[in-house]
Amino acid sequence: MWQHRGDIRLLAPFCALVVLLLFTLTASYKPVIVIHGLFDSPSDFGDLLDFINETHPGTNVTVVDLFDRTESLKPLWMQVEGFRQVIYPIMQNAVNGVHLICYSQGGLICRAILSTMPDHNVDTFISLSSPQMGQYGDTKYLKWLFPQHMKSNLYRLCYTQLGQDFSICNYWNDPHHRDLYLNNSNFLALLNDEKLNPNATAWKKNLLRIRKLVLIGGPDDGVIMPWQSSLFAFYDDNETVKEMKSQLVYLEDTFGLKTLDARGDISFYTMPGVSHTYWHSNRTVYDKCISQWLT
Repeated sequence: MWQHRGDIRLLAPFCALVVLLLFTLTASYKPVIVIHGLFDSPSDFGDLLDFINETHPGTNVTVVDLFDRTESLKPLWMQVEGFRQVIYPIMQNAVNGVHLICYSQGGLICRAILSTMPDHNVDTFISLSSPQMGQYGDTKYLKWLFPQHMKSNLYRLCYTQLGQDFSICNYWNDPHHRDLYLNNSNFLALLNDEKLNPNATAWKKNLLRIRKLVLIGGPDDGVIMPWQSSLFAFYDDNETVKEMKSQLVYLEDTFGLKTLDARGDISFYTMPGVSHTYWHSNRTVYDKCISQWLT
């Protein structure tokens, strides 16, 4: 019996050290904020939450419950303001910063939040299959929303004051009607500083506060068109995809993309075999593209 007590006394400091180490590791994980995409809600992200809890136990994860389902069609600047009000207190309570995982349309919302928030403390911005350079393609979503319009003539609606009241029109980027896009897009063209933006310098400075930009997309997405938009590439007027470094917004560094690249702070992931609605529930995508950044 006395031998057992002696063993316990000897083991006690070791056990305390292990507990302290585990607590330290757990406490070191930054909070994660998840912003959903078009027609989604927090209930769609159960698998992602399970993945994070398994690999980074104790992480404070918030899937923002706002603009769910059909509400996600509301104008993006309205959504940006709403999401910002919700996530700002989370940022204020995170002294070491937070990570953003932003899916599909949510990736554009997050970029706008980062650009317009001078005191954000986002460490890593993970853009998960998001149309960062815009959308131009006939998809099932488009056919359901605008059954009378295909990609070739949707500009007639999207580039009007009425059209800009729909979120998808806020980032509709028709390469054959560049002038109308520049004149009438009140979200993406402004966010990219492709049209006159008096706040462009400040927005660029704000975005560059992030430590890392992670871009994830793939050729079997089926919704983001071109799928390379998720990597800041896009069509020219012949519908030939031009890579990020050929884009004018990169060459002129209009919002900080070239600066981030020069800093070595952009990571690209191309994942084949993943359709659009499975990006946040695919374990391989999580393990290869996301997990390592959530420290």
